[in-house]
Amino acid sequence: MAYHANQSPASAPAPRLKRDIVLDWLMHGDPAIRWQVMQDLSRSHKPLVREAREQIAHHGWGKSLLALQSPDGLWGGGLYSPKWTSTTYSLLLLRRMGLPAPHPQANTACGLLLDKGCYHDGGINFSATIQHSETCITGMVLSIVSYFQYRDPRVEQLVTHLLRQQMKDGGWNCLSYQGDTHSSVHTTINVLEGLHEYQRSCKDYRGDNRGGNRSDNSYKHCSEVTEAQIKGREFLLAHRLFRSHRSGNIFDPKITRLSFPPRWRYDIMRALDYFQASGAPYDKRMNDALQIIVKKQTADGRWLLQQRYPGKTFFEMEKVGEPSRWNTLRALRILRKYPALL
Repeated sequence: MAYHANQSPASAPAPRLKRDIVLDWLMHGDPAIRWQVMQDLSRSHKPLVREAREQIAHHGWGKSLLALQSPDGLWGGGLYSPKWTSTTYSLLLLRRMGLPAPHPQANTACGLLLDKGCYHDGGINFSATIQHSETCITGMVLSIVSYFQYRDPRVEQLVTHLLRQQMKDGGWNCLSYQGDTHSSVHTTINVLEGLHEYQRSCKDYRGDNRGGNRSDNSYKHCSEVTEAQIKGREFLLAHRLFRSHRSGNIFDPKITRLSFPPRWRYDIMRALDYFQASGAPYDKRMNDALQIIVKKQTADGRWLLQQRYPGKTFFEMEKVGEPSRWNTLRALRILRKYPALL
């Protein structure tokens, strides 16, 4: 059935799924999946969610990944390379798993990313040959240090740098220094996720949850970050999340295929999951991407892992062509936020 442009989430019925069977299958997955199902789909009591989340460091994928950190605090022997076993990508994966923060191993690595990566222009530069910060990586590092609640004044410098790098069309492009004037979806989603994690940590810090000092200089960019995200989301929506704003054609078929983890790459599920996490309101320009997500659901109510990106990994969580708990989890919470007809 079609998802009509004039329908709002309030009027669209919930997806008709074999819900109990699918949720049970999800709940029998890794702790990194289980706690998110409890929080986002089952709406379990917070103490139960917290207890389930704490298992990430002690069982399954989270435990395995933490065990691979070397005594010097690095993963894979490097800060950003090799892909996908470096410190940056290992921390990105732990963030997506939901490893509770703060965490001592993660915070040790966060310190290394800032110590070795902070550049004089305010962003992150891990390269010995490039004389400027890299916007995608700066967004990644901001998402990591913000998520893991790493308190350091250099975090504010990263935010300032990214706000200055925002382009006239609302997005970001790591090649803007070469003269590019149109934003990149890849750069934009990395920055948006970084700003979102900063905003979330800002809300925690400004509140009474951890005794944040309202008079200090931490998280001083909260209001600016909110506006920057609105403009960044508008850039993606102007492209209906995956179409050329000029021709209307799909500009890269890969971004309509479901993968996990996304690494540095943009795709429609990553974008929609960011939109729902950031509390972005429904917009009819999401419809085309939502319809793709709906059509990819299999007869048994699940979603497959359709592709993985080439590169060395420590271990594979799921196999291409088989049902994916990561993609099923994300699809269900996206459709819960932005209901579509099946």
